[in-house]
Amino acid sequence: MENNTVVSIKNLHKSFGDVEVLKGIDMDIKKGEVVAILGPSGSGKTTFLRCLNFLETADKGIVEIGGQRVDCQDKGKQQKKKIIELRRNTAMVFQNYNLFSHRTLIENVMEGLVVVHKMDKTEAYDKSKKMLERVGLGERINYYPHMISGGQKQRASMARALVLNPYVILFDEPTSALDPELIGEVLDTMKQIADEGITMIVVTHEMLFARDVADRVIFMDKGVIVEQGTSKQIFTQPKEERTKKFLSRFMVLETAENYHI
Repeated sequence: MENNTVVSIKNLHKSFGDVEVLKGIDMDIKKGEVVAILGPSGSGKTTFLRCLNFLETADKGIVEIGGQRVDCQDKGKQQKKKIIELRRNTAMVFQNYNLFSHRTLIENVMEGLVVVHKMDKTEAYDKSKKMLERVGLGERINYYPHMISGGQKQRASMARALVLNPYVILFDEPTSALDPELIGEVLDTMKQIADEGITMIVVTHEMLFARDVADRVIFMDKGVIVEQGTSKQIFTQPKEERTKKFLSRFMVLETAENYHI
């Protein structure tokens, strides 16, 4: 893996029963790069993301993150240890927050530091408090999840990911469970994270975020990468007809907004 590459995926395959969901994905991501993955439902986007941190185990392929390499076909005695080490190099922000309902926000954020990284609780508390302040939740550190909005829950889950200082943060449709008026605050926080040079892989349907924030856009369909390029290239000059068709509705809506139709 090249010095500036933090994520390297080679020939990743995944099937569920007779259904082949990923059909040989190759991808390299550089440090500080923001990659948006677009595609219709069922294209394999979320499965791909879950295979990166082994919430799902691919049937075949190589996953390397932060220098930790796992061959998905390896069944040796060291495989479990390798997977644990690789997962420590990642953090994930889920669609539905995945916060512990019986713990306060700061307890949720501290969890990974104390349990996974064996950090002293006082140090973990201080780091978690600063991270919640960073995402605008400094006054709510002792709130429970049921006491805050969906947007605030998602920002808390981002704090939980950021505090681990991972090589890459994986975002799985982070705005899909939110009411429309709450989406903006989450996207603004994600933009701030991107501006700080943190490596991000974002599965999303938020086209404006992909266009304006992502360094690279990848379009997937039916388990393969159909097309990838800079956000400008994909949104202004897509080469593949399938990409053009997928983006056509967004282009029509954007034109209508620009011309106040």
